[in-house]
Amino acid sequence: MTIGEALVRYLEARGIDLIFGIPGVHTIELYRGLAKSGIRHITPRHEQGVGFMADGYARASGRVGVAFVITGPGVTNMLTPMAQARADSVPMLVISGVNQRDSLGRGLGHLHELPDQLNLCRQVACRSTRIMQADELIPALDQAFSDFVSKRPGPVHIEIPTDVMGLPFDLAIFDERLALGFPVNQPTFSSGTQSLIQQAVTQLSQAKKVIILAGGGAKAVEVVLQSMAEQLAAPVIMTANARGLMHKHPLCIPASASMEAVRVLIQEADCVLAVGTELGFTDYDVYRDDGLPELKGLIRIDICPDQLQRHTAGIALQGDSGAVLTALLNALPAVEEQAHSQGIRQAQQRAASIRTNALAELSPAYYAHIQLVNTVRDKYPRSLIIGDSTQLIYATNLYYDHDCAAGWFNAATGFGALGYGIPAAIGAALALPERQVICLTGDGGAQFTLPELMTAVQEQLPIIFIVWNNKGYLEIENSMALAKIEVVGCDPVPPDFEYIAKACTMPYIACTESPDLLLAALSSLSGQPGPVMIEIRAFSGE
Repeated sequence: MTIGEALVRYLEARGIDLIFGIPGVHTIELYRGLAKSGIRHITPRHEQGVGFMADGYARASGRVGVAFVITGPGVTNMLTPMAQARADSVPMLVISGVNQRDSLGRGLGHLHELPDQLNLCRQVACRSTRIMQADELIPALDQAFSDFVSKRPGPVHIEIPTDVMGLPFDLAIFDERLALGFPVNQPTFSSGTQSLIQQAVTQLSQAKKVIILAGGGAKAVEVVLQSMAEQLAAPVIMTANARGLMHKHPLCIPASASMEAVRVLIQEADCVLAVGTELGFTDYDVYRDDGLPELKGLIRIDICPDQLQRHTAGIALQGDSGAVLTALLNALPAVEEQAHSQGIRQAQQRAASIRTNALAELSPAYYAHIQLVNTVRDKYPRSLIIGDSTQLIYATNLYYDHDCAAGWFNAATGFGALGYGIPAAIGAALALPERQVICLTGDGGAQFTLPELMTAVQEQLPIIFIVWNNKGYLEIENSMALAKIEVVGCDPVPPDFEYIAKACTMPYIACTESPDLLLAALSSLSGQPGPVMIEIRAFSGE
């Protein structure tokens, strides 16, 4: 068995069932054992698509997204998806080639050579490791999978020189390692956190107006989060990555903390419990007006100690969100029923008022955009809606209540990479083939990754690609005009999407900005065996 074969066997033993990759001369030895394994290989059309598909797969499934890429341009093309995954805490394992050992760093002009690929990746990956000999492979892989569950998830990079991939690997050592089994990691928190639990309980019990800020780190703990909100009579403000939690619950506020109505609620609170949120600008100050009120009595829960250091909190609880919330909930004292019922009613009334005021705060155009997305959600309950940076997503990141946890995600917050939507939707559809997947992309963002439509066609994935076509970067154009800057560069001419769909052998329908017409288009394309495209023509004159 070679090192390449051992790698594939290890991933299969870890439960990896799918790898995204584009094979090249610098990775062919990684493919030696792939055909005989139980792992399916998907071939995107560009390494950026490789990374975004792995990202979408991981977000939808909760498992690790795995990518194989060549050295040099394969790696540099992967840096953007890796950065997006890091920003949004997505577990991604990137296995790359690198030139032979005796050439590294010497500038000898080898194919795909970089001056220092390992350190380049270390600027983006949570961990980057080079395998120089056979006995380094399994420890590096063990460390990667340990990081995915014990730390804030993100991209991990392992590179293997071309002259190492084919080296012999001792089968006895491999079998011995597999015989040990892989640990089942239970959600935990540190002893230091345990000592702070009672302090947090005391503060939460004494507060009169508690609110909860829920981020992407809470999306897997909906049940305990809801129980905590009800116990504390606390409205729950959702970041974009938390949308879908507590759908239609009277305490749910599916609106951005950048909105004035939501900030009123934050201002009134005397205790803020922040769960799995980095408190970043794109969630809490998207307009960069520095208007976020002081977070009084701040208690933070986060698995990442570095993250807890970035915003001062009165009490910082490091650990898995579910484990810490459960410990807090179990330690909270019982509340007199009548007083608790009254507190719940008041909190629900406050939350309802904030929801109403937040909707009223939206521009008519953004309100109309949200109605379009609501139409899609209601047509396909519990679907996965994956977005790019486009006006429909900008509007719904401000206010939108998805109907299931982890069913709504996009790249318009955090790192904000354009071109994310199409390949991420493909990854999600491969992860959960039983669920309907919808991609919302703009004409600008779609042009970053249009070739990946053929990946969806080749794999016969029943994805609905909705293209919001306003003939340019209208959101940027509006921002330039608002800043009194003469508009330049915001009018890239889009292709004829009907012919794009035809070239990809995809059914296609065009409509305008009407929920009824969109619903009719969705209904007419229902039941197609593969991907379909709907173009919403959001430009004047047509």
